[in-house]
Amino acid sequence: MRYVVIMAGGSGTRFWPASRRARPKQFLSIGSERSLLAETAARLEGVVPLEHLYVVTGAAHADHARDDLVGVPPENVLVEPTGRNTAPCIGWATRHILAKDRDARIAVLPADHFIRDTARFAAYLDAAFEAATDRIVLFGIIPDRPETGYGYIRQGEARGDSRGEPVHAVDRFVEKPDAATAEKYLAEGGYLWNAGMFVFPARVMDEEITAHVPELAKGLDALEADPGAIYTIYPTLVKAPIDTAVMEPSSRTLVMPAEFGWSDVGSWDAAKDVYEADADGNVALGDVLLEGVKNGFVDARAGRKIAVVGLDDIVVVDTPDALLVMKRGQSQDVKKVVARLEKNEEKDLL
Repeated sequence: MRYVVIMAGGSGTRFWPASRRARPKQFLSIGSERSLLAETAARLEGVVPLEHLYVVTGAAHADHARDDLVGVPPENVLVEPTGRNTAPCIGWATRHILAKDRDARIAVLPADHFIRDTARFAAYLDAAFEAATDRIVLFGIIPDRPETGYGYIRQGEARGDSRGEPVHAVDRFVEKPDAATAEKYLAEGGYLWNAGMFVFPARVMDEEITAHVPELAKGLDALEADPGAIYTIYPTLVKAPIDTAVMEPSSRTLVMPAEFGWSDVGSWDAAKDVYEADADGNVALGDVLLEGVKNGFVDARAGRKIAVVGLDDIVVVDTPDALLVMKRGQSQDVKKVVARLEKNEEKDLL
C-alpha cells in the first residue's frame, strides 16, 4: 500500500514578517489561496487515500496542521516534542507506518514547496512508487538555470524506466556549487537538483537507518517499545539530515529525472517567481498602487493600501504589526533582521 509523509517542521525565518514562530512558512499562502501545506496535501488526491497521509510537525503547529488538512485523520499528525532534523523525523514516521503495514511504500515530501504542474507531479509520483520495489527513489529536478542555492545529484547509468519515466543509478551527491560550477553542471548535463523528495519501501528505509545510523535505530527501538516515553526519548535521538545520514552512504538509491515546475520557495525572491507578473515584471498582491515600478513584489494582503513610486527591484511585505522593505536579491539577509529582533528580545515580532 502507498503512504505519504509530509515533513512540516521548520521556522521559516527568511519569510519574516509574514512567517513567525507560531506560523512558519508551510502555513503561508504562496502561489495559492491555500497554505503551502494544504496545497501539498491537495496535489496528492488520487495518488494516496487521505487515511494514508501523515504529517510530522512540532507541538506548536499541530493544531494548525490539523486545521489545514481537512479529511486527514487527526491521529495522522505526528507531533515531535522537539526538532531533530530529517533523519529522526523520517525514521520515526517510517516505524509508525511499518507497525501497521509491513509492505508499505512511502513517499516523503516537504510541506513548503511549490509545484506548478500538479498532474505531471502526480504522474511522476506514481512512477516512483512503481519503481521503489527494493530501492530508495529520489526525485532529481532537471535544472533550467545555473542555480547555486540547491544541492545536486549526479545521475549514473540508466536502470530502465517506470511508467515511461527513466530511472538512473545515483553517481554521487554534490553540495551547493559556486556560480562557475553551476554553469558547468548545466552545460554538461546529468546534474539534477536535489528536491528532497523520495519514495521507498518502509522496510528498506528502516534497514538503511539501521545500517548507517545505528544509534538512531536504537533510539527508535526504545521509542517503539515505550511510545509513552516520547518526551524523554525523542530529544535524545541522533540529530542528522537524511541526506548525509542515509542517502549518501546508501548503495540502494536511484534517481528519477523530473520536470513539473518545482520551486522550494526558499525566499521572498523565489516567492515572486511562482506568480504571474504583469508587463513590467511586477507582482502585486492585495490593494497595491504602483507608479513607475519594475520587477517589484508587493504583498498587501494584510489589508492596507500600499503605494510604491519610482522604485525597481523592490520587495514589500506588509503585516498588521511589521513592514518589510528590501531590494530584491537580498532575501537571505532577512534572517539577520530576525536575529536582531531576538537579540532585542522583541518576542511579539518573532
